[in-house]
This record gives sequence, structure tokens and C-alpha cells, in this order.
Amino acid sequence: MAFSMLPHWTGGSIFDIDPAALAGRGITLLLADLDNTLVPYGVPEPTEAVRAWNRALEEAGVTLFVLSNNRHPQRPERFAHALGVPFLGHAGKPRPAGFRRAMEQMGRTPAQTAIVGDQIFTDILGGRNAGVLTLLVEPIRLAGNPGRYLRYAAEWPFRILGKRRSKPL
Repeated sequence: MAFSMLPHWTGGSIFDIDPAALAGRGITLLLADLDNTLVPYGVPEPTEAVRAWNRALEEAGVTLFVLSNNRHPQRPERFAHALGVPFLGHAGKPRPAGFRRAMEQMGRTPAQTAIVGDQIFTDILGGRNAGVLTLLVEPIRLAGNPGRYLRYAAEWPFRILGKRRSKPL
């Protein structure tokens, strides 16, 4: 598999992802990063907008699965349980093992799976390594950790190139 850090698709937020378009591509499992993708860092439960988006995914036949690198297992567990979706915490992204565990747990193949996240070096690189469709969204909020600013700055060239090469869903 070719090494790439470019997403297959880019958008402003998860709400730009059309569940019917995913289903039309044969995607039945959507892995989603938690922090800064589904909700800002520290928000313990899904917003009503995230709940409505998940319902739209379900109606299209797509299962949402929280795939988080969070080292505090109660964080993704609480969020996923409140949303009623499966999860894997401390997933070890970008290594493909967490992606494979999630797909195996759900009985899906890479061709049936996509990942949505806000980070190139974890979500997109990991998804590419696992052979799944990669969807990059803008981070919800950068405030807080100075390391986040540096990480996003290092990702900037890949984000620009990814936007130029992004294909519609």
C-alpha cells in the first residue's frame, strides 16, 4: 500500500458528511475521532447536533464507531455510551491495529469502512495505513494545549494539498 498523508475527502466539519453519499460508496462503518472532531476537547457527552447526525447515519445504514487515542478510558466510554455507539479508546492511531480491531469487532472490511478525524498524523495516516476511506475535517477548537498549534502547523501543507485533491463523497 502506498504511503500517503492526504485525505480522500476534506470538509469543514462532520456535518458536511452526507450519510447517504457514504452509503452509496458502500461504507457501512464510520470510525470517528472524538476530541475536536465530534466535540471540542473536554465536552463529556454528545451535543444534540451530533445525536441528530448519528441518527441520519443510522437511517442510511452506516454505523458510527468512536475510535479515540484518549488515554483516559472513561472519556470515550462515557461519550460513546451516551450516543449509543461502540468505541475503542487508546486506539494507538496511526498504527493500523486499532482500526483493524474496530473493523473486526463490527464485522466489516476496509472497503466498507471510513474514518473521519481532524488530524493528518493520526486519523488520516492511520486510515490510509488501514486501507479505509479517509475524511478530514477542520478541528473544532484549537484553544488550550500549545502542542496542538504546533501539530496543526506541521499538518498545514498536507491540509492544503488535501483540499486541492479532495474528491466528492
